[in-house]
Amino acid sequence: MATSRVLVVNNGTLSLPQLRKRFEDLGSETTVVDVASVPTRLNAKYQAIVLSGTKVRAFDGDYYKTLIDLVMGAKVPVFGICGGMQIIAVANGGELKEGPQRVGGYEVRVDKDEPLFSHVKPTVTVFHRHTLYLQAAPAGFRSIGRSEHAPVEFLRSDDGRVFGAQAHLEFRSDGTDILRGFAETYQ
Repeated sequence: MATSRVLVVNNGTLSLPQLRKRFEDLGSETTVVDVASVPTRLNAKYQAIVLSGTKVRAFDGDYYKTLIDLVMGAKVPVFGICGGMQIIAVANGGELKEGPQRVGGYEVRVDKDEPLFSHVKPTVTVFHRHTLYLQAAPAGFRSIGRSEHAPVEFLRSDDGRVFGAQAHLEFRSDGTDILRGFAETYQ
Protein backbone atom coordinates (compact mmCIF):
# COMPACT_ATOMS: atom_id res chain seq x y z
CA MET A 1 0.00 0.00 0.00
CA ALA A 2 1.33 3.46 -0.90
CA THR A 3 1.97 5.92 1.87
CA SER A 4 -0.45 8.84 1.97
CA ARG A 5 0.86 12.40 2.01
CA VAL A 6 -0.60 15.31 3.96
CA LEU A 7 0.16 18.97 3.28
CA VAL A 8 0.30 20.67 6.69
CA VAL A 9 -0.11 24.44 6.59
CA ASN A 10 1.66 25.97 9.56
CA ASN A 11 -0.28 29.06 10.60
CA GLY A 12 2.11 29.74 13.47
CA THR A 13 1.13 27.00 15.89
CA LEU A 14 3.29 26.21 18.89
CA SER A 15 2.54 22.50 18.50
CA LEU A 16 3.65 21.75 14.93
CA PRO A 17 5.95 18.84 15.95
CA GLN A 18 3.10 17.14 17.83
CA LEU A 19 0.65 17.65 14.95
CA ARG A 20 3.06 16.17 12.41
CA LYS A 21 3.85 13.24 14.69
CA ARG A 22 0.15 12.34 15.03
CA PHE A 23 -0.26 12.09 11.26
CA GLU A 24 3.03 10.26 10.82
CA ASP A 25 2.00 7.80 13.56
CA LEU A 26 -1.20 7.23 11.55
CA GLY A 27 0.87 6.27 8.49
CA SER A 28 1.04 9.56 6.58
CA GLU A 29 4.05 11.46 5.38
CA THR A 30 3.76 15.19 6.08
CA THR A 31 5.10 18.19 4.22
CA VAL A 32 4.92 21.54 6.01
CA VAL A 33 4.53 24.96 4.40
CA ASP A 34 3.86 28.23 6.14
CA VAL A 35 0.79 30.22 5.21
CA ALA A 36 2.86 32.69 3.16
CA SER A 37 4.20 29.80 1.03
CA VAL A 38 0.91 28.01 0.30
CA PRO A 39 0.70 26.89 -3.33
CA THR A 40 -2.15 28.17 -5.49
CA ARG A 41 -2.98 24.58 -6.50
CA LEU A 42 -2.51 21.32 -4.68
CA ASN A 43 0.07 18.94 -6.08
CA ALA A 44 -1.49 15.55 -6.97
CA LYS A 45 0.85 13.80 -4.53
CA TYR A 46 -1.19 15.03 -1.53
CA GLN A 47 -4.26 13.18 -0.26
CA ALA A 48 -5.24 15.75 2.40
CA ILE A 49 -4.61 19.26 3.74
CA VAL A 50 -4.36 20.12 7.44
CA LEU A 51 -4.43 23.70 8.72
CA SER A 52 -2.71 24.21 12.06
CA GLY A 53 -3.74 26.61 14.77
CA THR A 54 -2.66 30.21 14.49
CA LYS A 55 -1.47 33.25 16.39
CA VAL A 56 -2.82 35.53 13.64
CA ARG A 57 -6.51 36.35 13.93
CA ALA A 58 -8.74 34.49 11.50
CA PHE A 59 -10.44 37.78 10.60
CA ASP A 60 -7.59 38.79 8.27
CA GLY A 61 -9.13 37.65 4.98
CA ASP A 62 -6.41 39.22 2.83
CA TYR A 63 -3.66 37.41 4.72
CA TYR A 64 -5.41 34.04 4.27
CA LYS A 65 -6.84 34.53 0.75
CA THR A 66 -4.44 32.14 -1.04
CA LEU A 67 -4.94 29.53 1.68
CA ILE A 68 -8.74 29.76 1.52
CA ASP A 69 -8.69 29.58 -2.28
CA LEU A 70 -6.57 26.41 -2.05
CA VAL A 71 -8.75 24.81 0.65
CA MET A 72 -12.08 25.55 -0.99
CA GLY A 73 -10.86 24.59 -4.48
CA ALA A 74 -9.01 21.40 -3.57
CA LYS A 75 -10.64 18.03 -4.20
CA VAL A 76 -9.06 16.36 -1.14
CA PRO A 77 -10.22 16.23 2.50
CA VAL A 78 -9.25 19.24 4.63
CA PHE A 79 -9.01 19.52 8.42
CA GLY A 80 -8.67 22.87 10.21
CA ILE A 81 -7.32 22.62 13.76
CA CYS A 82 -8.32 25.41 16.21
CA GLY A 83 -7.35 28.63 14.38
CA GLY A 84 -7.36 26.62 11.14
CA MET A 85 -11.06 25.90 11.66
CA GLN A 86 -11.68 29.54 12.49
CA ILE A 87 -9.98 30.67 9.27
CA ILE A 88 -12.22 28.36 7.22
CA ALA A 89 -15.36 29.42 9.11
CA VAL A 90 -14.73 33.19 8.87
CA ALA A 91 -13.89 32.93 5.15
CA ASN A 92 -17.29 31.28 4.66
CA GLY A 93 -19.26 33.87 6.66
CA GLY A 94 -18.89 32.48 10.19
CA GLU A 95 -18.74 34.78 13.19
CA LEU A 96 -16.22 34.51 16.02
CA LYS A 97 -16.70 36.06 19.44
CA GLU A 98 -14.38 36.50 22.39
CA GLY A 99 -15.14 34.21 25.30
CA PRO A 100 -13.53 32.81 28.41
CA GLN A 101 -9.94 31.65 28.07
CA ARG A 102 -9.82 27.87 27.98
CA VAL A 103 -6.57 25.99 28.42
CA GLY A 104 -6.56 22.26 29.12
CA GLY A 105 -8.89 19.33 28.68
CA TYR A 106 -12.60 19.98 28.09
CA GLU A 107 -15.51 17.67 27.36
CA VAL A 108 -17.26 17.88 24.00
CA ARG A 109 -20.33 16.00 22.76
CA VAL A 110 -19.91 14.69 19.21
CA ASP A 111 -22.31 13.34 16.60
CA LYS A 112 -21.51 9.63 16.59
CA ASP A 113 -23.11 9.13 13.17
CA GLU A 114 -20.15 11.04 11.68
CA PRO A 115 -17.33 8.74 10.46
CA LEU A 116 -14.86 11.26 11.88
CA PHE A 117 -15.88 10.06 15.35
CA SER A 118 -15.87 6.32 14.67
CA HIS A 119 -13.05 5.70 17.18
CA VAL A 120 -14.41 7.74 20.13
CA LYS A 121 -17.31 7.75 22.58
CA PRO A 122 -20.17 10.31 22.30
CA THR A 123 -18.36 12.57 24.78
CA VAL A 124 -14.66 13.24 24.24
CA THR A 125 -12.06 15.17 26.18
CA VAL A 126 -9.96 17.39 23.94
CA PHE A 127 -7.30 20.03 24.56
CA HIS A 128 -8.17 23.71 24.22
CA ARG A 129 -5.98 26.81 24.12
CA HIS A 130 -8.06 29.74 22.90
CA THR A 131 -10.43 32.63 23.61
CA LEU A 132 -12.38 32.84 20.33
CA TYR A 133 -15.51 30.80 19.66
CA LEU A 134 -17.46 30.17 16.47
CA GLN A 135 -21.06 31.12 17.19
CA ALA A 136 -22.77 29.11 14.44
CA ALA A 137 -21.78 27.02 11.47
CA PRO A 138 -21.59 29.19 8.34
CA ALA A 139 -23.69 28.44 5.26
CA GLY A 140 -22.55 25.19 3.64
CA PHE A 141 -21.35 23.74 6.97
CA ARG A 142 -22.85 22.22 10.08
CA SER A 143 -21.85 21.69 13.68
CA ILE A 144 -21.00 18.07 14.46
CA GLY A 145 -19.78 18.64 18.03
CA ARG A 146 -20.63 21.07 20.81
CA SER A 147 -19.80 21.93 24.40
CA GLU A 148 -20.98 24.08 27.25
CA HIS A 149 -18.98 27.06 25.95
CA ALA A 150 -19.06 26.52 22.21
CA PRO A 151 -21.98 25.61 19.95
CA VAL A 152 -19.50 24.62 17.23
CA GLU A 153 -16.64 22.54 18.61
CA PHE A 154 -16.48 20.49 15.40
CA LEU A 155 -17.51 21.52 11.92
CA ARG A 156 -18.16 19.66 8.65
CA SER A 157 -18.92 21.00 5.20
CA ASP A 158 -22.16 19.81 3.65
CA ASP A 159 -20.18 17.89 1.01
CA GLY A 160 -18.25 16.06 3.76
CA ARG A 161 -14.82 17.20 2.51
CA VAL A 162 -13.88 20.00 4.94
CA PHE A 163 -13.70 19.47 8.71
CA GLY A 164 -12.73 21.66 11.62
CA ALA A 165 -12.01 21.28 15.32
CA GLN A 166 -11.96 24.08 17.87
CA ALA A 167 -9.58 21.91 19.92
CA HIS A 168 -5.95 21.05 19.38
CA LEU A 169 -6.32 17.38 18.44
CA GLU A 170 -2.58 16.82 18.51
CA PHE A 171 -2.89 16.45 22.29
CA ARG A 172 -4.82 13.81 24.28
CA SER A 173 -5.83 10.34 23.13
CA ASP A 174 -9.36 11.33 22.07
CA GLY A 175 -7.83 13.91 19.73
CA THR A 176 -5.57 11.28 18.19
CA ASP A 177 -8.57 8.97 17.71
CA ILE A 178 -10.48 11.76 15.93
CA LEU A 179 -7.49 12.36 13.65
CA ARG A 180 -7.54 8.60 12.95
CA GLY A 181 -11.16 8.97 11.77
CA PHE A 182 -10.08 11.79 9.46
CA ALA A 183 -7.10 9.80 8.15
CA GLU A 184 -9.44 6.99 7.17
CA THR A 185 -11.32 9.39 4.86
CA TYR A 186 -8.28 9.87 2.62
CA GLN A 187 -6.17 6.71 3.00
